[in-house]
Amino acid sequence: SNSSSISHFLLLALADTRQLQLLHFCLFLGISLAALLGNGLIISAVACSHHLHTPMLFFLLHLALTDLGSICTTVPKAMHNSLWDTRDISYTGCALQLFSFAFFLSAEFSLLTIMCYDRYVSICKPLHYGTLLGSRACAHMAAAAWASAFLYSLLHT
Repeated sequence: SNSSSISHFLLLALADTRQLQLLHFCLFLGISLAALLGNGLIISAVACSHHLHTPMLFFLLHLALTDLGSICTTVPKAMHNSLWDTRDISYTGCALQLFSFAFFLSAEFSLLTIMCYDRYVSICKPLHYGTLLGSRACAHMAAAAWASAFLYSLLHT
């Protein structure tokens, strides 16, 4: 039988010299820690304070979760590759990373669209804002965004 199977992919290196690889690692570490800290503060502030339970901040909390997910999907492998000078990724690791990144990115796009609708209603129909965007409607829209992101990433993996 003449068959072959793929078990690993080779990734293209960002830098060839060790000094640039360490610089990339430090940049990835600094930027990802800043993003993790900022998104973590948004999540903890909105989740802990009942005064911040408004539709706009509810969607901002979900947007911060998608940012955390997309950062945690891609950056650790890039940091590992820069620090240890490796260039390979397993087939299942690549598929999982692709699924996760597509999931969080499509959820982010859906949530940004919902946030645009939220701002539209608050500006153009302020008297109907409470009835159109109650807590139940916001939860349904957020659940629809996450579910559509799951289906989108499932189709593209």
